[in-house]
Amino acid sequence: MIAAVATVCALAAAPLAPQATAADTSPYSETYRPQFHFTPEKNWMNDPNGLVYYKGEYHLFYQYNPNGNSWGDMSWGHAVSKDLVRWKELPLALSHDDKEAVFSGSAVIDWDNTTGFGTKKNPPMVAIYTSAYKDTGIQAQSLAYSTDRGRTWTKYKGNPVIDLGSKEFRDPKVQWHAPTKSWLMTVSLSTEHKVQFYSSKNLKDWKLLSDFGPAGATGGVWECPDLFPLPVDGDKKRTKWVLVVNINPGGIAGGSAAQYFVGDFDGKKFTADDKGSYTPPAGTVTQDFEGTDFGKWTTTGTAFGDKPAAGAVAGQGKVTGYDGTGLANSFHGGDGATGILTSPEFTVDSKYLNFKVGGGRHPHKPGTVLEQGDPPTGTVLADFEGGSYGDWTTTGDAFGSTPATGTLPGQQEVSGFLGGGLVNTFRDGDSTTGTLTSPEFTIDKDYVNFLVGGGNHPAGSENPTAVELLVDGKVVHSTTGKDGEALNWASWDVKDLVGKKARIKIVDDHTGGWGHLNVDHIMLSDTKARPVSQETSVNLVVDGKVVQSATGSNSETLDWASFDMRPYAGKEARIQLVDMNTAGMGHLLADRFTTADAPAKSVVQRADWADYGKDYYAAVSWENAPGDKRHMIGWMNNWEYGGSIPTAPWRGAQSVPRQMALRTVNGRIQLTSEPVDSLASLRRERPATADGITVKSTSKTLTGPAAKGKALDIEATFSLKDAERFGLKVRTGADGGETVIGYDTTTQELYVDRTNSGAVDFSDAFPGVQRAPLKAKNGKVKLRILVDWSSVEVFGGSGEAVITDQIFPDPDSQGVQVFAENGSVKLDRARVWHLNSYRD
Repeated sequence: MIAAVATVCALAAAPLAPQATAADTSPYSETYRPQFHFTPEKNWMNDPNGLVYYKGEYHLFYQYNPNGNSWGDMSWGHAVSKDLVRWKELPLALSHDDKEAVFSGSAVIDWDNTTGFGTKKNPPMVAIYTSAYKDTGIQAQSLAYSTDRGRTWTKYKGNPVIDLGSKEFRDPKVQWHAPTKSWLMTVSLSTEHKVQFYSSKNLKDWKLLSDFGPAGATGGVWECPDLFPLPVDGDKKRTKWVLVVNINPGGIAGGSAAQYFVGDFDGKKFTADDKGSYTPPAGTVTQDFEGTDFGKWTTTGTAFGDKPAAGAVAGQGKVTGYDGTGLANSFHGGDGATGILTSPEFTVDSKYLNFKVGGGRHPHKPGTVLEQGDPPTGTVLADFEGGSYGDWTTTGDAFGSTPATGTLPGQQEVSGFLGGGLVNTFRDGDSTTGTLTSPEFTIDKDYVNFLVGGGNHPAGSENPTAVELLVDGKVVHSTTGKDGEALNWASWDVKDLVGKKARIKIVDDHTGGWGHLNVDHIMLSDTKARPVSQETSVNLVVDGKVVQSATGSNSETLDWASFDMRPYAGKEARIQLVDMNTAGMGHLLADRFTTADAPAKSVVQRADWADYGKDYYAAVSWENAPGDKRHMIGWMNNWEYGGSIPTAPWRGAQSVPRQMALRTVNGRIQLTSEPVDSLASLRRERPATADGITVKSTSKTLTGPAAKGKALDIEATFSLKDAERFGLKVRTGADGGETVIGYDTTTQELYVDRTNSGAVDFSDAFPGVQRAPLKAKNGKVKLRILVDWSSVEVFGGSGEAVITDQIFPDPDSQGVQVFAENGSVKLDRARVWHLNSYRD
């Protein structure tokens, strides 16, 4: 797959790689190093590739940067295992070169030597990968082969074997299709939200069979598809096909995720099962924007106009998905206009508020303010107002000889800076590079505040666009832009550095897209600057605070969203439609506010997901596995923050391999997953046990010290009583840290809450709660929980509800607790095994 560099977020105030590897830490024992999940010894890893079984070995190839700990120089790393649990890392398999990067793909054993790359006695292993050509950006499908069990490789001289001239055509999954006696390729047209199917007799000459899509969730690019058959409920006479389509962003938990469709494949075409049309819950409409004005709703600014819109407004594309003839639309004046539309105050007396929302994906962020006020008081280090850089020094050509006065030629409009000057490295476009360094100063206040915008290329990556704080010549804090021209406040907490000498260094080392930086008004202050809102969101405001929020999906099509109003019953509230964004898709659409007893579901919520967590992406399955079993693995990370997770000298892990099945659950055929059986071989003897424990409205330690640990395999069964929420807390510690794994009886959902799980401040997209639908069976809820040094994987029921989340807790936080909220629950049985490392 292609790296979604533009979606990798870095929180402005986060220090570089907190708790990263100490210089004297031995390999594989670093603070957050997974013990039973595969990681390379060092460097960046993302998508699993080339999954194939041959001569007693499961091969795991993967996207790998042989030269660093951030995405780049994409090549195929390689590891093998005899049991899908104990992995051996091998030398680099397929390397990038001057002409191409080696993006994602698959591998097969060419048993009949249809390619001529080997012999029938020694059939070749053939990799089918995406060539990402560096000079043109074209993505095409290519071959490489090995005749020594994948240890050494030769790229096919006739590459590429399929070239559409597209820059968004990638990630081929190839298999042998016995009924047609031909090779079958499933590959993505990523930005078109389509999957294409091709057929070949020799892996070299391909014929297009059909397309599938758009369908299901389409809020991001489609990548890393997979297609495979499975029997339904174990009945081989009832076989259905599963099409996995990974999506980024636009996943169920935000960012990256693995979507799937169940249907039929006739050798040429995949047809998804018809799920029927959607009807939202009935309720009472409180605002449908069908009148000639906004009624008692009040406006500020100009974005919403003076009355509801009748669809699209001037300069806007076609707007769809609203009901009736009117809606709230903040595109009046284009994306540059801002404004707020506020409901009158009302008393919360319903369980849910359902509504439709569209427009830009710019979420509300806690701690922001709606209007730019005066900067905090303090000492200004640089405001770039004097027509020169003063005693700051430059290298390269990105900064020019003087500060910019605003937007530069060819650049989108720059906003949010103060006065008439700023740093803007868009000189001659994104192609220029350089540095701008301040003179030395003494840190004598609690915060360094500054305005920053531009490209999102964090320090520590190979080609950053970043503002850095240097103390003793070392980078101690760093901030990058967010791929937008609007500057906003960022702050570094430097209380621990007061009295130290320091410098500010602005670095532009990136020559690709968004390869520039905007900076202004750098100052020392005892007050932390509050960023200005850049949201396009529908907010529920209670007691003057935003308590729930929803945003669009970068689409002019409105879709259902819902606020759970039950926690605010009897309180006074308002609805605010907020458009404070002036960049691309900087507008909001809203309609049909309805009180109801049940939540409405969006297209994303109605889609099917292989995993409901934040950290399961690029999921693909092994070909040729013994016993026709279907094992799947995913990259245990998310492009929203994947480049910023606090790990070194490696970055990126794979999930545990999972056994996949199709089961009928609550009348629907669902894809289920459970850890492979061989994982149990890592269990130490004699688990800690707990039986027949009733817990009422409290949390308490589970079985004492025996259950404490950083690498655990937990099986637990609960009997419902009257608790609203119950479950287990893992990696609990004296510092109050915990990862909560619970069941909500009111919503019938499994959830993982990692908001207080340890280090969460490296990205504002990281902390949060992930939920998966799960109905109790015969009054019981069954959980399997895998806890590693930096992750949890939770399997609910028979594997129909799965949540995978990274966590970065304090190493001393090793406790396990059982809890119940607002009532009682009975823990029928719990078993806690400590797990050995797969390297032991």
